[in-house]
Formats: sequence, structure tokens, C-alpha cells
Amino acid sequence: MKRIRLILLLLVCLCDIHLFAQNSTSSPSSRFGYGEMNENIPTAYRGMGGVSTGMRLHSAINPSQPASYTACDSMTFMFDLAASGMWTRYEDSNGHRNRPNGNLEFVTLQFPIWKRHIAFSAGIMPYTSVGYNFALDGNAGGYDYKLAYEGEGGITNVYAGLSFNILNWFAAGANAYYMFGDATNAINLTFTDATIQSSVMYRNMTVRSFRFRYGAQLFHTFGKHNIVLGAVVENKQKLRGEFVQYELTTLDSVLVQDNGFQIPLYYSAGASYCYDDRLLIAADYSVHNWKDAKYFGLTDVLNNCSRYALGLEYRHNRMSRHYAERMYWRVGATVTDSYVQQGAKKDFSVSAGVGFPLRTSETLFNLSLEYTRRHSTAQLIEDNLKLTVNVAVAENWFFKRKL
Repeated sequence: MKRIRLILLLLVCLCDIHLFAQNSTSSPSSRFGYGEMNENIPTAYRGMGGVSTGMRLHSAINPSQPASYTACDSMTFMFDLAASGMWTRYEDSNGHRNRPNGNLEFVTLQFPIWKRHIAFSAGIMPYTSVGYNFALDGNAGGYDYKLAYEGEGGITNVYAGLSFNILNWFAAGANAYYMFGDATNAINLTFTDATIQSSVMYRNMTVRSFRFRYGAQLFHTFGKHNIVLGAVVENKQKLRGEFVQYELTTLDSVLVQDNGFQIPLYYSAGASYCYDDRLLIAADYSVHNWKDAKYFGLTDVLNNCSRYALGLEYRHNRMSRHYAERMYWRVGATVTDSYVQQGAKKDFSVSAGVGFPLRTSETLFNLSLEYTRRHSTAQLIEDNLKLTVNVAVAENWFFKRKL
């Protein structure tokens, strides 16, 4: 009965999570490109600056690196659910304002298929998010006007992946993603002079597309030392769907392009080092090659986006009688480029996290707190404070009891 309840909860979350994911931002920068990108990093790793490519732990599902699934215990079914709350402060020449947001981040599961040799993972999570509503006043030729910007929606990922331990020191894996969702962006220009006609520029994306990700990891343990080297790649792929742009004041200016959009080449490299099952240090470097990907039929519209991440985790003694010594303590930092703002300053974030283990199982409750400073435009600065709460359930489903 316990397993049935867990499966039903998963199915409900799989049906509803995309509705929450599309309301996860109020950032004006989400009006550019496909919206605000989501890295889909597990909560435990978010507390470490968002490292993932070189991470291979049995206590977390890591969908960013499909080769990592075989790190799971051969007897354990895992289920991961996360939610977040974010407070954002926007500041420009007109002053500042605050906005709260909440979101169901992701639902994932993982289990072994054949001992430690083959493992499976699946889940659902946001790919991009669009959500903003603001207005600017101005004057042109002596006429006062208002520009109102509004957008909502996003693209959601459903993925399924397999991982294989090909050798005792090498694993490879792949994820298949189905991307779906709708995103709308509108600009409404109105004049105080009623004799001047207003206009609306409207853009809508309806995405129904597939993409694939491939990963590999080398790992070795000698004495108290454990080292993992990882790599991930995604090929540049066509983004399928329907894309419409038109201006209401000139109804003949309608643009529909079903073949002018692409997901870019993506690659990442990472490494992690663990000493005595206590101290874990990890680093990642990744690139989205957006500059060569088509956007409305053109390349060189978006910018290449590189990301650097560094993290640390410490657990004093997993067998200690003192609970604080069995807890996980995490810190990290990330530096990222904007893929939509040419010449924008880099986004910088710092994070901290805590993992609370249960006494009688491998289930973990994780908290991560992230502060990010982002230069959305040359005039607008965002300060984000995001709290993510996660439960990583690990249940022994495959153990055969002896009679």
C-alpha cells in the first residue's frame, strides 16, 4: 500500500508540474529568447553551486548527467520532489520593487534494472520559464506614450534515461526529452493622444519537440580517495512546433516559421574528489553555443552562454551518534553569462545547503539557499534569494526476504 500511494503521488505530480513551472519567474529578462533557462540541478547539488557533470552519488538523482544513474544502490527505488520560493528585488533608474514567486521545481525517479550495471531514471521539469508584466513611459516627437510588456508560459521537459556501467571504472548514459509548452510575449504601444493609433506586437511559441543528451563518467576509488571525471554533450537540434509573430495594426505582417528555430550544441566537463566519505569538492564548466543556433531563421541573434561552478560538501561522520555530525553541509558559487543580452555583465551566485538524513533509511531532506545578482539589462539589476526544499526518498523495494 505504501508503494501504491507513492506511485499515485508521482503520477499526480507528473500531470500537474508543468502548470507550476510556467509561473516560476517575474523577471523582465524572460521576455528575451525562449525565456529564463532552468539548469535542472538536484537540490543537494544546488547548495554546492550547481555542480553536476562530475557528481556521482547514490543519495541524489542527477538528471543533468545521465551516466550517473548506475551510482544508485542495486536494491533501492528513489523518488525526488522539490519546491522553491524566491524573493526578487528589481532596481533601475526609477527606483526598486520587490516580487515573490513560488514553484514546484521537479519530480524525478530512479531505480536499477540489472544490479549495478543498468539503471533507469525519468521525470519532469521546466526547460524555460516566461513571466513578466511591466510598463515604460516615454515621449516621441512631443507625443507621450506607454509601452506595456507582458508575457507568460514556458517550455517543459519530460525525460527518460538509461545508464550503463560498461566497466568497473566507466559509465555511459543517455536521456531522451520530450519538450512541450506555450510561451507568449506581447508589447502594447499606446499614446495619450487618442488620434494616434495604438499597436500590439504579439509573439507565440507552441513547442512539441524531442532532444537527446549523452553523458560519460570515469570513476576510481583508491584507499580513502574517490575521483570522478565526467562529460556531457547535446547536439544542435531543430526545435519543432509553431511560431507566430504579428502586429495588430498591420494584419498582413504575420510571420510563421516552423523550421527557423534550434536548440544549441551543449557540452560540459566536470570533476569531483571525495576524501574518506567526508569531504567532497567538485567543479563544472559548461557551454551553450546559442550563437550558432537559429532563432526566427537567423543565427548570431543569441549569445554563447558559459557557466562555471564550484562546490564543497562536508559530512563529519555518517555513523556518528550525534545527529549534527551525520548531516551534510554544503557551499558553492556560480558565474554565468547571459544568452540574450549582448555585452551584459556576468550573473554571479553563491549558495549554501544542508542535508538532513533519516535515522532508519537513506531518505534525505535537503535545503538550499541561493543568492544571485543578475544584470537583466543595462539599466535593470535583479537580486534573487531562492530557497529550495527537497525530499529525496530512497526505499528498499528489491530486497528478497528469506523465509
